Amino acid sequence: MGDGGVGRRTFLAAMTGSGAAAVAATEPAAAGTADGGHEEEIRALIGRMTVAEKLGQLQQLSWTGATGPGGSQTAAAEQAARKGELGSVLNIIGARHSNALQRIAVEESRLGIPLVFGLDVIHGFWTTFPIPLAQAAAFDPEVARVDGEVSAKEARSQGVHWTFAPMMDVTHEPRWGRIAESCGEDPYLTAAFAAAKTRGYQGSSPDSLKAKDRVAACAKHFVAYGGAEGGRDYNTVDVSESRLRNLYLPPFKAALDAGCATVMASFNTLSGIPAHANGHTLTEILKEDWEFDGVVVSDWNGVGELLPHGFAADGADAGRIALNAGVDMEMVSTHLAEHGARLLADGRIKEERLDDAVARVLRLKHALGLFADPYVREAQAVPGPTPETRRAAREAAARSMVLLKNEGGVLPIAPGKAVAVVGPFADSRDLHGTWAGPGGEKFPPVTVLHGIRDAAGRGARVTYGVGATKAADVVVVVVGEGAKLSGEAASRSDLGLPEGQEELIRAVAATGVPFVVVLLNGRPLTVGNWVDSASAVLEAWHPGIEGGNAVADVLFGRVNPGGKLPVSFPRTVGQIPVHYNHENTGRPYDPKSPGNTFITGYLDVDRTPQFPFGYGLSYTTFEIGEPRASVTRIGAAELKRGERLEMEVSVRNTGEVAGDEVVQLYVHDPVASLVQPVRRLRGFERVALGAGESADVRFSLGAEDLGFWTNAVDGRFVVEPGGIELFVGSSSTVGASCTIEVS
Repeated sequence: MGDGGVGRRTFLAAMTGSGAAAVAATEPAAAGTADGGHEEEIRALIGRMTVAEKLGQLQQLSWTGATGPGGSQTAAAEQAARKGELGSVLNIIGARHSNALQRIAVEESRLGIPLVFGLDVIHGFWTTFPIPLAQAAAFDPEVARVDGEVSAKEARSQGVHWTFAPMMDVTHEPRWGRIAESCGEDPYLTAAFAAAKTRGYQGSSPDSLKAKDRVAACAKHFVAYGGAEGGRDYNTVDVSESRLRNLYLPPFKAALDAGCATVMASFNTLSGIPAHANGHTLTEILKEDWEFDGVVVSDWNGVGELLPHGFAADGADAGRIALNAGVDMEMVSTHLAEHGARLLADGRIKEERLDDAVARVLRLKHALGLFADPYVREAQAVPGPTPETRRAAREAAARSMVLLKNEGGVLPIAPGKAVAVVGPFADSRDLHGTWAGPGGEKFPPVTVLHGIRDAAGRGARVTYGVGATKAADVVVVVVGEGAKLSGEAASRSDLGLPEGQEELIRAVAATGVPFVVVLLNGRPLTVGNWVDSASAVLEAWHPGIEGGNAVADVLFGRVNPGGKLPVSFPRTVGQIPVHYNHENTGRPYDPKSPGNTFITGYLDVDRTPQFPFGYGLSYTTFEIGEPRASVTRIGAAELKRGERLEMEVSVRNTGEVAGDEVVQLYVHDPVASLVQPVRRLRGFERVALGAGESADVRFSLGAEDLGFWTNAVDGRFVVEPGGIELFVGSSSTVGASCTIEVS
């Protein structure tokens, strides 16, 4: 086969490594931190700064007090701001509080440089949307964009300029708690959502970050955090260059192409080098190859953690290593601020690199309009969710739910049915999910029981409690895991339902009454012990502030579920990792030869997942036709010059009610110089069709979809001659196919 490769500095600008990123690049770029006419002003300001003031711009401290400036927990931040030796503060909330601290920096420091305030606004500020993993299940990036837009408006009005989101860590590890914050196991899907969420936070015009309803986004965690061994948070990651570039990097490139202003380094080591010390990823790839001119911020104490990693000898060494590797701002730990002057005097860090980092921080502040207007308008601070934002959250939650099973047409629940609602989460307010933001504590969500009672209507028979099940026509069993069982530092070795919940399901099954299991969770769960006994199963995830209403919308058929799984559900924990985009072995599993045991897999469990990536049912049925390609042969050279392959497929609603189908396009290169995944998602579209309606769905494939990155450390993307298989269907496991030839 021909090489078809080009070096990273000539071809990389065109090749994003993700079809979603390629699409994002055609959209209007968000503000980012581009010059905006302030570069000369920035250089002049740097020329006036002392070394201490420069180092201060690279320092971010955490605000932990409950009142305003002057509290004992915030004294360090206030003192540094007054001296002009602080660049940023995180976790300060409230227009009045942030303005008070900002006035100290702007009006009392020598140079009056404003502070930038950051906060983890992950899936809502006041109005909590579904967790990111749930949003990915919608297979509709608009869900993420709306979340980002609503969140940005609420947060900016309360003094927040910068959110540490979106998180775009692709992962094959459901044991990893932070899968709840991710978009699952696929880089293409994650890239599409990363770009959309970035545009939601930042807007799409060059000057949009200056608006009082936008915040700077942060692509995190850079990079490969989702590959943590054993799914244990903060753990080691060891990957090849090709896997780094094909699996983990594409969503970051997509976010940057959408204008993402900042990037956060990850906690993990990467092939033996901590991410905060990795010059290959932070400088060579991010800043040189991708020409990123924004801020790289450390994660919480990430620079300090170079010491327990065994990579730095002391605090001064940690600061030196991180800055030289490409970290621009140090969160919480203070090694650069404390040791930077001595490191500079000793030549261990260069003035040029120090000034570069400072310029990046000042560039961000100019992009946010903080030099021109550093304060928020306290009278215009958004005090909480509105009917409009609640409606958006409700629609997002219902759109994100996945129907896993529906036997006997038990769903949707027919009018007039007597409904019993049981389970530990039936009337629980634990629906916000991990990283719910300040709204998670201040504004309780609608419970499932409340939502069902409202949806059933006045006079309907809705009872609550196990004793009422025998008298019901249908039972809704609401089970799952609480928010504290997923998210950061919440890895689990057992993915079954917590104690007592499976026993409840078995007890309900024993009554013989048809029942629906509603799952509220932040990760894939193992359901093999009880799923066969349930009439229907609805994956509702952690659905946010309007979760109960959204669940009821789906249960009663006001919304026809159309979500698909963004991550495979394993049958048992011992089966992990099990994901659709795996590579073949020399002895692959063949379902047509069940008697052959000399294949990859386990003796005591089926080789396939319980539910595969891309899977999801509806209250109607769909038929997806044969894929049609615009050409059967296309040249690798033409692809690299920008020519594209057009695909078309017909989809028809063959049922009796309106509904959504997600048409999914997968590619497979069966013979390559580097073994390729059995399937790679390279296109999807969620289509709404009335009963009997049909539509044509079109996909466009380019070099980024048909080629791959090799193991070359300097970055080499190849499009190789040979046959490419194209699959179109409703999940990662089914679908019609055709083959095109790359010459």
